[in-house]
Amino acid sequence: MKGIVFHGVRDVRVEEVSDPRILAPTDAIVSVERAAVCGSDLHIWHGRERGLDPGTVLGHEFVGRVVEIGREVRTLSTGTRVVSPFTTSCGACFFCRDGLTARCTRSEIYGWVQDGHGLHGAQAELVRVPLADSTLVAIPAAISAETALLLADVLPTGWYCAERAGVIPGGAYAVVGCGPVGLMAVVAARALGARMVWAVDTVPERLARARVFGATPLALGRDDASAIVRDATDGRGADAVLEAVGNAASHRLALDLVRPGGTISVVGVHTEAAFPFTPAELYDRNLTYRVGRCPARRLIEPLLAWILAGHPEVGSVFTHCLPLSRGTTAYQLFDAKDDGCIKVALEP
Repeated sequence: MKGIVFHGVRDVRVEEVSDPRILAPTDAIVSVERAAVCGSDLHIWHGRERGLDPGTVLGHEFVGRVVEIGREVRTLSTGTRVVSPFTTSCGACFFCRDGLTARCTRSEIYGWVQDGHGLHGAQAELVRVPLADSTLVAIPAAISAETALLLADVLPTGWYCAERAGVIPGGAYAVVGCGPVGLMAVVAARALGARMVWAVDTVPERLARARVFGATPLALGRDDASAIVRDATDGRGADAVLEAVGNAASHRLALDLVRPGGTISVVGVHTEAAFPFTPAELYDRNLTYRVGRCPARRLIEPLLAWILAGHPEVGSVFTHCLPLSRGTTAYQLFDAKDDGCIKVALEP
């Protein structure tokens, strides 16, 4: 089969690789209908995350159909259309029972093989899914591939960010970073009843999409985001800031925007060596700082129901769909944000 394979910093190639096969009786093999390039894939692309073995098939967002199952798989059959969260989970350990499926004791993340151990990814024609019964979620034919694909990562992650921010009806919130996850955080904040949502970014196309989703866009470098937010909140600042970038500058901006007693909710994947603020700065303003990987599996089914209840427009976050054979171009396009690119789907 063909897959997008990591070879080094800014070096990903579409190559022939071995078809995945059933390795455990709880595995399934899925034929990929759509995959996607994620912002966290760019951490690997840029070398900000290290340790990945050359030869690893990349990607952790996919929707497809089951084509083979292990002998112990009970809830799936060949032909079932499915979506997967970006990490596998057993559904039975302490963390799964507690709803923290991203920290399942048997969890693996697609597209990460290190020192010969791990799980190849889904930017390919086929993908192996361990713990298939408890990982995969069946999806109806009525939902488009692009909309279903958002359930793998960016919609649950944006929603989780809003949950952890404590979004309540009538509150005022700022979203820092309007990439796909940040845009889904805007969607979630509005759906949870936020009175005001400001969306902060530098990219005009992202800001325009944030406006469509119900936010007031603030262009970093042009608008004084801190002053605008404070003017609208009697000088206090945002009740919470939803940080969806993953760097020191976004952290500092979040600190500037949040009110005393507020929350900074972080889902941006950080690779910095240290915080850009001190514990005293949090203490002196009674701030709550919440951070961590989204337990996407827990959120997929309720968010699928939410989409089917009449919210399919979130799929518009995909601006480009390229054949898998143009995978290198997809990475370049997404990284450079050329041609108004917000998110890229891949079609094997």
